[in-house]
Amino acid sequence: MALQWTFVATFMYIEIGVVILLLLPFVSPGRWQKIFRSRLVSNVSSYSHIYFNVFIAILLLLFVDSIREVHKYSGPTEQVDLKHNPDAANLAMMRLFRAQRNFYISGFALFLWFIIRRLLTLINEEAKSAAQCEAYRKQAESATEAAKRLMEEKDNTVNKGKEYDDLDPEEKSLAMKLDQTKETLVKTKEELKKTKVDLETLKSQATSTNNEYDRLLREHEKLQEKVENEGSKKDN
Repeated sequence: MALQWTFVATFMYIEIGVVILLLLPFVSPGRWQKIFRSRLVSNVSSYSHIYFNVFIAILLLLFVDSIREVHKYSGPTEQVDLKHNPDAANLAMMRLFRAQRNFYISGFALFLWFIIRRLLTLINEEAKSAAQCEAYRKQAESATEAAKRLMEEKDNTVNKGKEYDDLDPEEKSLAMKLDQTKETLVKTKEELKKTKVDLETLKSQATSTNNEYDRLLREHEKLQEKVENEGSKKDN
């Protein structure tokens, strides 16, 4: 096999491997998008349009050349009588087989190159769509929660309004004052509870301070007695 056809065959095998990797079901489009956005791949993909056009040009030239070869060796041969020359017939059939093989290899490589380009585009679009759907889902959930809170507040307000609407103006005023008094009473109870806690804390601090004072007083008395005893001993 000539060098250019060896290159095309190797390139085709690499394309097949890339297509298999892109079609793996357990690799999500989001994972592929993260790989594509990595620093190394981003540096390479910044010139992807140049690579694509260059390989397209090379594959097209080789594909056209393979078509020319197939047409050349599949036509009639006037210089040699193939019926009475089996060696020449075998050589012609071998050349035709090689030309057809090169035609299929170059055509399939060209086709796979377009397939890979399309797969990359679809994977990128699917990853973007999945990210947008996730963002829309979160927005919808937050909007639903906000709507529920608003409906609950509205229901509470409506229920209170209905309770007041059933009363006379004087009774309504008294009921509103009663509700305000209840709220004030609740606040007063909370403040009283807090004051009791502070008072208990002060009592415990005062008790500990008194105990410490009594201890220091006892030690002072002991020291004073000791000093008086030593003074009396010296006088004697």
